[in-house]
Amino acid sequence: MTFSKLSKPQGLTRKRLRNVLLVAPAVVAMAALAGCSPQNGGTAASTGSADDSNVNLVVIGGASDDVFFSTVKRGIDDAAKVPEASGAKVTYLALKNYDNLGPDVAQLITNALGMKPSAIAVPDWVPTAEDPAIQSVIAAGIPVVIYNAGTWDQADKLGAMTYIGTDEYLAGKAAGEALGKAGSKSAVCVNTVPGSTNLEDRCSGVKDGMTESGGTSEQLALPATSFGNATAVTQAIKSNLQQNTATDAIVTVGGSDSEAAFAALTQAGSSAKFITFGNSTTVDERIQAGTQLAFIDQQPYAQGFYSVSAMWQYVAYGLELPTKPILTGPAVITKDNVAAVVSGSQAGVR
Repeated sequence: MTFSKLSKPQGLTRKRLRNVLLVAPAVVAMAALAGCSPQNGGTAASTGSADDSNVNLVVIGGASDDVFFSTVKRGIDDAAKVPEASGAKVTYLALKNYDNLGPDVAQLITNALGMKPSAIAVPDWVPTAEDPAIQSVIAAGIPVVIYNAGTWDQADKLGAMTYIGTDEYLAGKAAGEALGKAGSKSAVCVNTVPGSTNLEDRCSGVKDGMTESGGTSEQLALPATSFGNATAVTQAIKSNLQQNTATDAIVTVGGSDSEAAFAALTQAGSSAKFITFGNSTTVDERIQAGTQLAFIDQQPYAQGFYSVSAMWQYVAYGLELPTKPILTGPAVITKDNVAAVVSGSQAGVR
């Protein structure tokens, strides 16, 4: 599903949205070509080749219990079918948790380098910890795709091929603006992985988006150990709502926390507007029922799919898209356009 099927998606500039719409079919088309047309880098995927059996594409991603990354992984697995049909290998390295995010990702990058990869895709969550390891990979002549977390400016500075993902600050700002238009004046941005630059950028964007309509926003930074702990997240948000009665909006920066946040709102008897980053069938149902204002969509399936496709096309065939970055969002999904994403949610790709 492309942004063109959504009613008036917000958050992307017209120019950036056009780039997304143009790039998406181009990537899929080249993935199809990779499966049927021999190029200089190897023979057709349908026949396979000895050279392709030496190709190892490594993707580093989030924890296995992270519902957002289960959708990313679905995209990775679907895109992997093309290189695997040629005998190539796609390896997924998952974090155990987010307790020690930067150093743990840096270690996974080092581990990946020891696997003799043909290319590596990795989120740049904590640049101060990860960038030296990423630079070591690039210095070894191995192509790198930054996806999900980071920016094109940072990826370009490192020497990476591209950045595939959303503009996190703009995504947060779009959420803040949507809350402001809905009449909210005092928001809380709940962050269960403080220190992760993409999540910090989201909360910063929420604050600036609220400021435009005269509102305010504060970040509720919870210990990383609370990630995935619904009870801890619910209690923290409930306590905040009870102590700060002026709070009339809650934003969660990850889909994993959406159910816990909604439970907190219900238990506190709060009528605060609610926006979450990330989607699920229950999120769609709440938006349709009017109990949740919106969710911010960055199309995680597309992030995983395009990351593998970009690495494979470059390694096997020397194909590289000129449009950089490849933006997969953001879009604000509300009651007005949620019907367009329901089928994707039910299929596990939204």
